[in-house]
This record gives sequence, structure tokens and C-alpha cells, in this order.
Amino acid sequence: MSSFIIEGGHKLQGSIVPQGAKNEALQVICATLLTTEEVVINNIPDILDVNNLIQLLRDMGVKVSKLGISSYSFKADNINIEYLHSEEFQKKTAALRGSVMIIGPLTARFGYAMLAKPGGDKIGRRRLDTHFVGLQKLGADFTYNADRQIYEITAQQLKGAYMLLDEASVTGTANIIMAATLAHGKTTIYNAACEPYLQQLSKMLNSMGAKISGIGSNLITITGVDSLGGATHTILPDMIEIGSFIGMAAMTGSEITIKDVSFENLGIIPDSFRRLGITVGQIGDDLYIPPHESYEIESFIDGSIMTIADAPWPGLTPDLLSVLLVTATQAKGSVLIHQKMFESRLFFVDKLIDMGAQIILCDPHRANVIGLNNKFKLRPAVMTSPDIRAGIALLIAAMSADGTSKINNIDQIDRGYQDIDKRLNAIGARITRI
Repeated sequence: MSSFIIEGGHKLQGSIVPQGAKNEALQVICATLLTTEEVVINNIPDILDVNNLIQLLRDMGVKVSKLGISSYSFKADNINIEYLHSEEFQKKTAALRGSVMIIGPLTARFGYAMLAKPGGDKIGRRRLDTHFVGLQKLGADFTYNADRQIYEITAQQLKGAYMLLDEASVTGTANIIMAATLAHGKTTIYNAACEPYLQQLSKMLNSMGAKISGIGSNLITITGVDSLGGATHTILPDMIEIGSFIGMAAMTGSEITIKDVSFENLGIIPDSFRRLGITVGQIGDDLYIPPHESYEIESFIDGSIMTIADAPWPGLTPDLLSVLLVTATQAKGSVLIHQKMFESRLFFVDKLIDMGAQIILCDPHRANVIGLNNKFKLRPAVMTSPDIRAGIALLIAAMSADGTSKINNIDQIDRGYQDIDKRLNAIGARITRI
């Protein structure tokens, strides 16, 4: 198990380019299973979760070629369905939550899929009902082996259907859209998730010959086609990494430029950091964060304490609440962070409290942060990363602390952030990987 040793107190200076979006990469890579023709995907991030998914597809028989630093071609013309019964396949899908998105394409194309109950971050319950109910409405049958924790999905022929999702699940919507592209007839999905990454998936599928309308809304219509062809697709920059860099710059008093951010796809993220008093400037398609000696949390118009909460797109992504929370610890003022979606995601604040942050964990979903206004630096600490987003929040805290900290279990950070130590060291950080 690897660790980071972080020498805090160093300011960053310069430009940094965000990686390709992890969440989009997992979706579009799974979509390559829908066609026998070649699909080329550019700007794929070199991170554990994505690399593990690519290897899983290789093991299933997909021909994968690396065309450049971040470009790959995929050709799924000879899938080995029998491999799905192997212990190796079941072990790999259990370790990678993103693998759940292979069941839509496999069921649509082959009428059969298997999946071990997926793992992933330890952030609370992440149910799969939306995936399964959506595919069942299209005509799939599910069985679950409780002893082996294996799902088996079969279908003679998927048929289009109307469905109202009980939650706007991003991966659930992606799975249903992919399955519906090859279903007979028209599928209508109401209360669909509509994140930019789902819009990208839908655009790629349309370039492959799918018929998807309503892209960007919560009412998606898919008219099934007999087959899909090849395509070339470029992944958006990762909005979560962009937000992480904004918080990191503010916490360390740094001056950085975040390059090529695809600003029109960032939604409410820049304004969420501005609510904490952080100056986020836009220069073309770049974000400029000037050095901050201090930043003050806004209040609501009536003077009440600011609340920052997650919500389905175009609301604030839950993946950035950990970063916003740690950034608020050095602000002036107070803010209530309300994590609605996952009940275990805020438990990492105990480590921030040990470092000297003033935080009241009200319950598993809410934390009240009383900012230190940069009058007291956080203390160094030895920490363990429980998940990807808490991991980057702890890294930000350590970079701003007065002294040397250690973060264990950084494989969690590597799952979502490409060469984060090398990229940050290039602009002034002092992070050593051991």
C-alpha cells in the first residue's frame, strides 16, 4: 500500500491541465461493447478505475490498442461471453463499481450479462435498483445468487418502454440509454440524469447511429436501431478535478491557471466556490485563481448562514462537497455542508478536526464549518484516505498545514486523479510517494 508524505506550506504557481473526466470515461468505454466496429476515444485519463475497466474489456475479448498518450481504440467484435462465468471476471467486477455499466450493453447485444455485486468507495449505500428496474422495464430478467453475490441478467429481445426513474441516477441512466439503443421500439426515460458526461455519452452513441433525443434534459427518448457503428469521441476535462484545483489554490494561497476547462460544462461549480469568497476568473476557456490572503463566506440575502448542498445536475455534484468543506476550514465565516446523497461521506472530517479545523458533524449528512480565516494553520497529521474525494480533500488539507503530513491508502486517490503528485510538484508542491 502506497502513501504520500506532504510538506505543507508551499504555494503553487503556474498552469495545470485537468485530466479527462473519469465518470465520462467509464461510460463511453462501456458503450464500445455495443458495436462490432472500431471506436476511438481520446483524452482517456490514466487512472486506476479506468485502467482496470479497460483491462476487464480486454479480458472479455475486446481488441484494445493504445494510439497515443491518452487515446485508445476499442473493437468488440469477438466477445467471450463464457468469460463472464469465471471467478476472475467476478472478482474484477466486484472490485470496480464502474463495471455495472457493462450490463446494459451486454444485455442489449447478447441477451445475457453477469455481474458481481460491485464495490468502490466506502461512502455509504449505493443501490443498483435504478439500473435493474430500468432494464426490467425493457424486458430483461434478473436473478441474484445471494451466496455468491452474483447478478445474472437475461433477455430474449429488449423492447422499448416508458419509465419514470425513482432517482436521477447517472450510471443508471447511462445503462438504460445504452441498452435502449438496440431495443425494439421507442424508450422514454423521465427523471433521467442529464450531467454533461451523459450528454457526451448520448452524442457519442448518436454518432454511432443511435437515435437519442432530449439530450441535456431529464426527458430522454431513444428509438432503437438494429446495430451501431464505429465513432471517434473526445472526453471532456474532469470537472471534479477542476473544482479540486480551485479549492487547493485558495487553501494554499496560490496563484494558478487551470487550462482548457470546457467552461460551459462546469455548471454551478465556479459559483459554488465564489460563495466561499474565492475569486474564480475566466480567461477564454481557462480559469484563473489569484492568490488569496483570505476569503469570506457569503451569507444568504436574509443574513442566514450559507448552506451548500448537493443536487442532481444542474445542481452541485456531490463529488465536490468534500473539497468545498475542507476549503471552508480556512475561510472567514460559517457554512453548513449538506451531503444528501451518501451517508458516510462526511466521516473523514474527524481527521480535519484532529488537524485543528473547527467543524461540527451534526449527523451523517451535515457538517457545520466555522472558518479559521487563515489565522491558525492546520496541524500536520497521519491520515488514511477512505475514498477518492475525501482523499483529495485530505491532500489539500495537508498541503495547507504547517508541517509534514502522511496520507496512507493513496490507491484511493489514484483511482480518480492521474499522477496527482507529479503534476502538483511541477507547480510547487512538495509531495513524496512512498
